[in-house]
Amino acid sequence: MYVGRDMTELDMVAKKEWKDSELAYFHQSFQQIAPYLNEEGTTIHREIIKEIESRGGLSNDGASWERGTTPKVD
Repeated sequence: MYVGRDMTELDMVAKKEWKDSELAYFHQSFQQIAPYLNEEGTTIHREIIKEIESRGGLSNDGASWERGTTPKVD
């Protein structure tokens, strides 16, 4: 679960100063509501995507439902 600054606070901060977790969370959120976004929302989502790309993408080294943090060898 995301615990961090909300969009009200982040709106006043340059995307370059956002944490990776903030970018990932809001990218996923905007992605899910993309069909309902107005022009301003679409612009914000596009800026988030550009910032993620400028950082070389997001790392996926955390645990998830499909895998843990360390590889398991059978």
